[in-house]
Amino acid sequence: MPDVSIQSTKSAAAASPLALLERFAPYMLSVLRIMAALLFVEHGLSKFFGFPRAMDAPALFDLEWFAALIEFGGGVLLALGLFSRAAAFIMSGEMAIGYFMFHAPQGFYPYLNHGEAAVLYCFIFLYIFLAGPGPWSLDAVLWRSRRT
Repeated sequence: MPDVSIQSTKSAAAASPLALLERFAPYMLSVLRIMAALLFVEHGLSKFFGFPRAMDAPALFDLEWFAALIEFGGGVLLALGLFSRAAAFIMSGEMAIGYFMFHAPQGFYPYLNHGEAAVLYCFIFLYIFLAGPGPWSLDAVLWRSRRT
């Protein structure tokens, strides 16, 4: 008796919901990178330019000045997808340092010490450092043109 079980074909696999989700995963990595970077840029803008909320400008070459430089400059680079891995690595490190210097001494739990955003940024940027910027990035365009 012939085997009547349904054979899985490429077209059937491509039509499955999981395959559809996997197809969009690299693009969502780019969206995650862009959104996290733009939200991070706000911190640098606020410290350097008083937008969207006025803050006292940090003293030149102070620790907060370097943090604002990383937040603004690194955020712009990451949003564009240019030097993404290096920017994400530095930004992840900044958030780890910021968490342990300013939030952790206030208590163990990030919810109570108001360090949730720092922890999330740290791990999002660490993931982008490891995964790369995704297809919608200047890095992808530059590397694609150099390979051809």
